[in-house]
Order: sequence, then structure tokens, then C-alpha cells
Amino acid sequence: MKKTLATQLDSINEYEREPVPESKLKGLKSFVGMYAGEHTAGTEFVIGPLFVVHGVSASDLFLGLLVGNILAVLSWAFLCAPIAVKARLTLYYQLEKICGRYLVSGYNIVNALMFCFLAGSMIAVAATAVGIPFNIAMPGLDDMYPNSIGWVVTVMFVGTVITAVAILGYEQISKFANVCAPWMILVFVAAAFAVMPQLGITSLESFWEVAQTTIWNGVPVAGFSKFTFWHVTFFAWFANMAMHIGMGDLSILRYARKWQYGFASAAGMFIGHVMAWIASGILVAAASGEVTPGPIAYSSAGIAGAFCVMIAGWTTANPTIYRAGLAIQSIVPSVKRWKVTMVVGLVTTIAALFPALVMRLLDFVALYGLVLMPMGTIIFIDFYVLPKIGLRSNYASVVKSSFNLAAGITWIATLVLCLFLNYYQGIDIFFLGLPGWFIAAALYIGLSKVYQQKLVEKQEMKIPANSL
Repeated sequence: MKKTLATQLDSINEYEREPVPESKLKGLKSFVGMYAGEHTAGTEFVIGPLFVVHGVSASDLFLGLLVGNILAVLSWAFLCAPIAVKARLTLYYQLEKICGRYLVSGYNIVNALMFCFLAGSMIAVAATAVGIPFNIAMPGLDDMYPNSIGWVVTVMFVGTVITAVAILGYEQISKFANVCAPWMILVFVAAAFAVMPQLGITSLESFWEVAQTTIWNGVPVAGFSKFTFWHVTFFAWFANMAMHIGMGDLSILRYARKWQYGFASAAGMFIGHVMAWIASGILVAAASGEVTPGPIAYSSAGIAGAFCVMIAGWTTANPTIYRAGLAIQSIVPSVKRWKVTMVVGLVTTIAALFPALVMRLLDFVALYGLVLMPMGTIIFIDFYVLPKIGLRSNYASVVKSSFNLAAGITWIATLVLCLFLNYYQGIDIFFLGLPGWFIAAALYIGLSKVYQQKLVEKQEMKIPANSL
């Protein structure tokens, strides 16, 4: 039986080192469901409340969410999706062709660890809901370590289920999300409406009054910095910077029939982020200070609310672990993806045991996007700009190099400059993605001119500039 199962898993082909064939391309519905499922996450019950404690005013929140999420959708549609459908390669193989195997191996380790920690926070959130019917003592989100055997067992169970779905590949992840997404959305909305009377909300006019005075009153909790419209806008835009500007979703959108399917991300942004962050803020206001996701949902929508948190964590962690598995598998291509994903799932589950990971989610998401953003910039410049100025795309592949020095310096130097701006100039980490992109673009163009000069001078290769 074990051999049969292993043989079946070995037969799952995710086209890790070749373009996705025409016969395996997916329609729009697949991506709408995947984005709605992935971004309607259990962690929305963490992010929404954090806006409240940082003292965002109601007007700043609503306007910032609108502007920021529009920019995020446009980033998916015009930056990531066109490259994904033209090349149809995973992020990791695309980078290997540009940067060389050694540099990409280092990047992939960092990338995979970031994905593991992100998915770990999803597992932890789901576990807060799974533990409710068993009366398991759950740690607070500000606790550093697990507080009971029950918590450990619950997290291990949830992590095992999520990893099993991720092992089955993108098709099964997409099916799972398409089934779950519509139901989760309804529960989020119903839970928020259910608690509105407790807050004195009986009409649209009273909603806005309560929103301004009770929920998002513009006063930060002691010990938390004040957030403005710009904080909300840039966080909404860059919360998934690693996926769109950082090109992480090349691995997902390579299955799209058309680049316009990048607009399917709107299902995740305006349902998952806008709706869920607003709903979770309302639920926290009605929960009298309770901030643990499972109990918040349970107090407002009963068992359906708790079940929604659990499934929301699963639908987000599934594609995240899948991406992490692809990242590591690209380092050891001789090992089957499902085996690598299984190990990645174990690491992710261990990370989920530590609830402090969830409480620091805002800062982690911003740092995570910033770390991976320069490589996305390199892909964009390599794909569109270098051929137009007489330089080679996919330079490492062309010259059989294992380390593209121009790309390596660009990645490290961009991060160093951004962290300098953060630590020494006091620029909030949420704002650094935009200047960081232009820094990385300028560095990569300039360094590529110098680095590729030896190829131009020797004229040893007669390969078209846009060689893929």
C-alpha cells in the first residue's frame, strides 16, 4: 500500500523545471476561488484588530483599504501575471535562469523559511478554533511558548491536514479553495452583522457614528504607534508584496490561460482583505477585548464561526506550504516535490506552536515582502528592460554561470539600504517597498551593464538578446 501511495504521489507533475503545457491551463474560476480562499484567512482576525489598537480612524481605514487594495490588484495584473503567462515557469526556475543556481539556492532557503513562518501563523490561527470544542487551554497571542499538551496536539493535527492537501498539488489546492471560499465569506459577513446590535448599530447612519466613536476612534492603545491613511494604504498594497511585486505568484499564475486572470486577485483583496479586516474590527469591538481568533468567531457566530476560522487558516496555509515546497524542491530537483513539501509542512507546523509569531504578523508581513521584493524587481527588469538596452535576459542560463553577481549585489544592497532608511532615518517599514523597488531596478540595470560587458566585448556568443 505504501508503495502504491508513493507511486501515485511521484506521478503528480507540477512542471517544476519546464513550462506548464497548454492542456493543464486553468480557467478564471480556478483563480477567483484560489485568491478568495487564500486571502480570506484566519489571520484577518489578527490584522483587523491590530488596526484598531494602532488607532486608525474610520475614514482613514476605509479610504486606505480602497486605495491600497486597488494598487495591489493592479500590481498582480500588470507586473506579475503577464510574465507568468509568457514564461509559464515557477518563480524559482525563472530566477535560476537569471541568477544562477548558487544565488537562487540561497534565495530559495530564505523564501521557503518566510513562507513557513507565514503558513505557521495560519496553522496557529486555525488551531485556536479547532481547540474550542475540546476546551483546550489556548495561549494568548502575546505568549511566546505553547502552554499545554492539548495546544501542541491540536497544532500538529491541523498542520498534518494542511500539509496533506499541499502535497497533492495546485489542482487540489484550487478545488479546496473553490469549495470553501463562498461559505467562509458568508460567515464573515454574517458574524459582523450578528454583533452590530450589541454595539448600538441599527442603521447605516448609526454604523458610521459607532465606527468613528467606538470601533476605529483614532486613538491608539497605550504602547502602540499611531496609524494613518498612509499606513493603511501601503500595508494593504504591500501586505502581499512578495506575491505580486516580488513575483511569488509566478508559480500560481503560470497556470492561467490569460494574463488578465491577474485581476482575479480582486476577489482576495476586496472580499478577504477589505471585508474581513472591517468585519474582524467589528467583532473585536463586540468581544470586549478578546483577541484570540477562534473565540472571537465563536462568540459571534457559534460553531460556524469557529469552523470558518479553521477553514480560513487551511485555505491560506495550503498554497503557502505549496510555494515553500517548490522553493526547496528547486534546490534539490532530484527529490520529489511531495517529499520536500512533507518536510516543509513539518517545519511550518513546529513554527505554529509559538503563538507570538501571530501577534507580530503586521511587522513580519512587511519585512517578508521587503526581503523578497528585490528579486521580483530583477525578474521584471530582466524580462522587459534589459533586452531593450542591448543586454542579455536570463544571463546565468546563457553563459552557464552559477552566480549572477549583478543580481546578488542588487538583492543584498537593496535590503541594506532599505534597512538603513528604517533604522537610521526612521522611515516605517510599511513605506519602504516603493523606494526599494526603484533602488533595486537602478542597481540591477547599472550592475548588469558592467557585469555583462565582458560578454559584449568578447562577442563569443551569437544568442538573441531576449533568449529564454
